Amino acid sequence: MTPRNKDIDRREFLRRLGAGALTASAALTACKGGGVADGGASGEVPADKMTFRVTPTTGDRVSLLGYGCMRWPMKKTSHGEIIDQEEVNNLVDYALAHGVNYFDTAPPYMQGLSERATGIALGRHSRESYFLATKMSNQRYAGRGWSPEEQFVASVGMYRNSLKTLGTDYIDYYLLHTIGGGSGMPLLKERFFDNGVLDFLLEEREAGRIRNLGFSYHGDVRVFDYMLSRHDEFKWDFVQIQLNYLDWLHAKEVNPRNTNAEYLYAELRKRGIPAVIMEPLLGGRLSNVPDYISARLKQRAPESSVASWAFRFAGSPEGVLTVLSGMTYMEHLQDNIRTYSPLTPLTDDEKEFMEETARLMLQYPTIPCNDCKYCMPCPYGLDIPAILLHYNKCVNESNIPYSSQDDNYRKARRAFLVGYDRSVPKLRQADRCVGCGQCNPECPQHIDIPAQMQRIDRFVENLKQNREF
Repeated sequence: MTPRNKDIDRREFLRRLGAGALTASAALTACKGGGVADGGASGEVPADKMTFRVTPTTGDRVSLLGYGCMRWPMKKTSHGEIIDQEEVNNLVDYALAHGVNYFDTAPPYMQGLSERATGIALGRHSRESYFLATKMSNQRYAGRGWSPEEQFVASVGMYRNSLKTLGTDYIDYYLLHTIGGGSGMPLLKERFFDNGVLDFLLEEREAGRIRNLGFSYHGDVRVFDYMLSRHDEFKWDFVQIQLNYLDWLHAKEVNPRNTNAEYLYAELRKRGIPAVIMEPLLGGRLSNVPDYISARLKQRAPESSVASWAFRFAGSPEGVLTVLSGMTYMEHLQDNIRTYSPLTPLTDDEKEFMEETARLMLQYPTIPCNDCKYCMPCPYGLDIPAILLHYNKCVNESNIPYSSQDDNYRKARRAFLVGYDRSVPKLRQADRCVGCGQCNPECPQHIDIPAQMQRIDRFVENLKQNREF
């Protein structure tokens, strides 16, 4: 980053990019995938030193590192990209051999393919050797004018299909998926209360086909508080929340609809409910950090990866049951196993160091895309995550040209435009967006995706024409 770029403040950054749509931008940087982006640490990967935590209600001994099955590796075929089942099998085998025993999937993950791939890989092992988590992702049935009875039938069908696809007759950890999104309380009640779906799931837990019942939270904190207010009635076995060193105290600066993880965790801790952690790296953005942040972390611990700091932060609270990571590549998995085999909890001094790091990260405004692909497929063919991730990557690498007067303008302009064409095929770029808005309700980070597509398209066109911003 040039000295000129270092000195620019957040307000001026947003003004120059004309980013009224950037008000919901996160102060992060992106990396494709959910693991470590800086090469990780080297050395032995322990096979018998994994840190475990215990679920109070069932006594399950759960690995602190959980496998998030949203980002399985892909391979190209003559019919397009498909999940690389052989590599998935290798990753699952390695994870189990090194103490990882919690695997988290959901019906919509990887556009509906994750449950099957996960079930195939795990089905080659003893059912007692792992804990399986999946979700009631019935948000797709809401808002369609269906009757409560129709929603109930479709939701129960989803649950039973998960059992069949995963090749199991019980689910260890079952979640009400993404509560708090959309309209908040009205959507929650439509999905789970008015149609009898929650009553059904409670009965399934009583019958033993669901061993632990919980929910994953995004968005409206009133929904989170309401669900916990009924804990004595429902007896939640666990709750999944977004927790990382940025969201701990700065969630609303990352995304205005988010809630500080410090509050979420404290409310769970009061009630003795274990927390399952999602997005410890914010979709990889806390592993592929700006150079200044990376140097700061490496100076403090030269032998540790950048990602390991985020995982240590997420795993240090005693009430955390497991920390999920979408590990696409073996090096991601190995680095994270090292971090938790065993975990060295953060000291008070290190916690303060991470808070200082978080405040520095807030100087790098990007779009809060976690590469979950819930917005896909786009009916008009856009590769929405690839567009957003390329933009974030250029922010991270100081390749966002501000003005033709900047010292690095030509280099940054070329890097952005060439990288854009390489990352996103021309027929899938932002200029194809018609603003239909079908993607917005699907985004758990509440990004106004059409507004961002239009803004990025204008930015690209200005670069192509060598116009000032």
